[in-house]
Amino acid sequence: MVTRASPDTLLHIVLPSVARSFYLTLAVVPSDVRTQVGVAYLLARAADTITDTDLLERSQRLQYLTRFREGVMDPIQQEDALREVQAALMVHLDDPRSGLETRPGERTLLAHLVECGHLLCSFELGDQALISQVVGTLAYGMQKDLTRFPGQTISPGGGPADSPPVLTALTTLEELDQYTYDAAGCVGDFWTRLMCAHREALRAWDVEAMATVGIRFGKGLQLTNVLRDLATDLRRGRCYIPTALLEPAGLRPADLLDPAMLPKLRPVLTRLLRMALEHLDQGWLYTLAIPRREVRLRLACAWPILFAVKTLQRVSVSPSLLDPGVTLKMTRGEVYRIIALSAGTIMSDTALTAYYGHLRKGVAC
Repeated sequence: MVTRASPDTLLHIVLPSVARSFYLTLAVVPSDVRTQVGVAYLLARAADTITDTDLLERSQRLQYLTRFREGVMDPIQQEDALREVQAALMVHLDDPRSGLETRPGERTLLAHLVECGHLLCSFELGDQALISQVVGTLAYGMQKDLTRFPGQTISPGGGPADSPPVLTALTTLEELDQYTYDAAGCVGDFWTRLMCAHREALRAWDVEAMATVGIRFGKGLQLTNVLRDLATDLRRGRCYIPTALLEPAGLRPADLLDPAMLPKLRPVLTRLLRMALEHLDQGWLYTLAIPRREVRLRLACAWPILFAVKTLQRVSVSPSLLDPGVTLKMTRGEVYRIIALSAGTIMSDTALTAYYGHLRKGVAC
């Protein structure tokens, strides 16, 4: 007999072990869509774990991502494919060099990967299709990243080689825009269609128009992540700032490995900060379009935007943005302060937008 984890186990034990901040948001998502959103997140996070497993050669990660994507998108192949990926990865992740002793949540997630698939199959067909599509798009974006960025080679004994990873950059703004769609913009589309299918208060929405705005919402969140994680990504061989922006500033991707180059990078950062804010402004309009009686849904949209703007504040004034040893993540106190202040104003568009405007003005661009 196959033992299956309950939805409560997956959403309230497994998920918070890999995504503490997202778990706060999930807690306020309306109950009739909460499980679907949680399962979509867990599957996407599993794909991300495959992508970032440094003990595996890039070709192996691509192979496992392809098989994972097949399993998510094809119900006939699902259980066999997820079991195959799970078994292969657990062998590698049990290696003491994997570093999973410091990231136990990811190991727990992979141990429950097949059960996530079972829960996906329990949803109505429309929800299954939406989740399969968005997770498939996210996994495909990760495949493109692994193909585009050679990263670090694996030593013959296993584990990252001593040589630094090959640093590769995006070329154009169009490539950056596509990356932000693949990594998060597609989630805005998924979120809109799922909510409109289940929440009576959104039945008057023009789904296609709002899905387009939702895509902008997601792109803003991802562009924020790009700026926050710039130094870390560079040392993994990934430069998401396109050469089309760097070259006019007299910069090469390799220059960004030197923290002293930050003043020279400032004009480029200013342009990207403004782009992120323009996307987030669209996300804010999306949030205000949600009827006030949908308090939970409003909060679930408002919090990620407010967190992102607070993060952009830190990015815009940090003297250590290119230093990988400095973290720009929000403190727990900042997170809870935003939650408390927004929850107290969620029924008032005027008060809520005043708070958003206050945070936005703190972004130095």
